[in-house]
Amino acid sequence: MKHRVVVVGAGFAGLQLVQGLKGAGCDITLIDQRNHHLFQPLLYQVATTLLATSEIAWPIRRVMRSREDVTTLLATVTGVDRVAREVVLDSGTRIPFDTLVVATGARHAYFGNDHWEADAPGLKTLEDATTIRRRLLLAFERAELTDDEAEREAQLTFAVVGAGATGVELAGIIAELAHRILPREFRHIDTHRARVLLIEAGPRILPAFREDLADYATRALERRGVEVLTGVPVTDCAAEGIMLGDKPIPSRTIIWAAGVQASPASQWLDAEADRAGRVKVTDTLTLPDDPAIFVLGDTANVESGGRQVPGIAPAAKQQGKYAARLIRSRLDGKAARAPFHYRHMGDLATIGQNAAIIDFGRFQMKGLLAWWVWGIAHIYFLIGGRSRLMVSISWLWSYLSGQNSARLITQKETLRR
Repeated sequence: MKHRVVVVGAGFAGLQLVQGLKGAGCDITLIDQRNHHLFQPLLYQVATTLLATSEIAWPIRRVMRSREDVTTLLATVTGVDRVAREVVLDSGTRIPFDTLVVATGARHAYFGNDHWEADAPGLKTLEDATTIRRRLLLAFERAELTDDEAEREAQLTFAVVGAGATGVELAGIIAELAHRILPREFRHIDTHRARVLLIEAGPRILPAFREDLADYATRALERRGVEVLTGVPVTDCAAEGIMLGDKPIPSRTIIWAAGVQASPASQWLDAEADRAGRVKVTDTLTLPDDPAIFVLGDTANVESGGRQVPGIAPAAKQQGKYAARLIRSRLDGKAARAPFHYRHMGDLATIGQNAAIIDFGRFQMKGLLAWWVWGIAHIYFLIGGRSRLMVSISWLWSYLSGQNSARLITQKETLRR
């Protein structure tokens, strides 16, 4: 019987691992609750009308169509029976394994205020992105319809909570949408009057970047009309708006980019986890008491060189590649591999058209050149020539025409009832 590998999660880590096991002679089962692999670094561009959903997502079955050693299942995992060596699905079906790889990613974290999600959606899935896009565009439409000045101001106030890379990128494009793309399309409102608030409880935006790059990003955002508010936490989110400390700010569109919580994998595995729910693993990315179970990506608390590995796509891909090599070594009866070592490739963030920041450690970039490097890097990591071509065309069209190509209000509301 072939060695049975079950991979839960078709994100960056899971997909990289499956690719790394090509030709290893394994019987691989790839399970995901969605039928597509998602390029999350560009998800915010779907939310802000720059890209269509099909340009950053690919059906898993299509990606794996040439891999006869891979069986793809669309299902939700509800548990893991470590004694029987089986993964339990929501249908009751049990999938046996010899090696299990859990790479189920992360979800939004509201720090004990999960009821905020209905009014302040985060950005982790295509459904999140289309919900946010719908709310952004409807806010302008509703502002155009109302004669109530206070309501119009609330509709044209957009609050982004959390000023990491995602929050900065969202705020920058929303400001460009309001101040550069939409002004000529409305007759009763002046979209230049839209307020875009970027709110950070900490002392500055982009805490993962050097302070001088974060300062540049702050100035670039402010030039685009973004109000950068730091040092005061959001204390409430509701349909009417937010509470910034003890100050109410009416806003009909709130986007949450302030924190993440790992999937419930630690509960399935009955494993020790950190505060964010990430499973604590060894330096070979396995459970301390079970070397046949790997935990990768945002689901895992991984340390390398005495520092925690960040929850970003390059880190997940490196973990997937390492785990695949370790599994192959075990199957070949070779000596154990060296511990996982994370190589940080740098931090990148775009602020809007013609402006980005890049931190490669000893080498930093900002401005127009950094924006081009950022774009080339993201196109490189997309799957397939068609996606690279379509994203390039969408960006070129937006750059030359000043218009975004995906400004369609579609689908029903997915959070508010």
